[in-house]
Amino acid sequence: MNYLVYIVFGLAPSVIWLLFYLRKDIHPESNRMILKIFTYGLAATIPASLAEMGIFFTITKGGGDLSSWNFGSPLMFLVYGFLGVALVEEVIKYIIVREKVLKHPEFDEPVDVMLYMIIVALGFAALENIFYLLPADGQQPILLETIFTSLFRFIGATFLHSLCSATFGYFLALSFCRAKGKTRIVALGLGLATVLHGLFNFFIIKLGESLSLEKVTGGLIVTNQSAFVFSLASLIALLAGLTIFVLWGFRRLKRLASVCKVR
Repeated sequence: MNYLVYIVFGLAPSVIWLLFYLRKDIHPESNRMILKIFTYGLAATIPASLAEMGIFFTITKGGGDLSSWNFGSPLMFLVYGFLGVALVEEVIKYIIVREKVLKHPEFDEPVDVMLYMIIVALGFAALENIFYLLPADGQQPILLETIFTSLFRFIGATFLHSLCSATFGYFLALSFCRAKGKTRIVALGLGLATVLHGLFNFFIIKLGESLSLEKVTGGLIVTNQSAFVFSLASLIALLAGLTIFVLWGFRRLKRLASVCKVR
């Protein structure tokens, strides 16, 4: 397939979610600012990936297999999943918003923080999706497989990126409404986003481990039913709970806009 197809289907999940979230903003941001922050998020995928690979090979002393997350112990697996991936990505997204949004004249209400954290996260997920769709072994996947993968990323990883960053954005915005304890509130938001992001990665990996490729038909079969059900239920519960919290957070920040100072 043409590489343009991979780019289109890689961008599609982020663009669709972006249009959804922008409808939550009563006072729309400028298209130029939205595009700029989205692009920063897209570009941030590269340094984040390099940092994650560096941490991985440091932990495994260069003897691990990045494609299968082969670690020497379950503890190292958890440390890398939560700190080497989730924390790295959440911090990089936060740095972009701190440097490019919080100091910008267009930042004029608390809910903007939450929205821009989502925008940078969707940009981050967009390039991640494109990399995920690109064939790694030289074989060209069929169009139906590409569409299915894009749809799976739409309801999974892309959505998760936006929800975790929105959660962090809520606490970051809340810090503007508190006279004391601002650092503690921001740290709480970062910690919560990291843990939730790490849990999603953990359950996704466990879900994959409960499946295997059928040699004859090439389809997926469940090899561990209990692990499959538990992982899938956990993922659904995690995404559903985060969705409820983020929607509530948007409503609360809109009510707090009149009493919070962002300058």
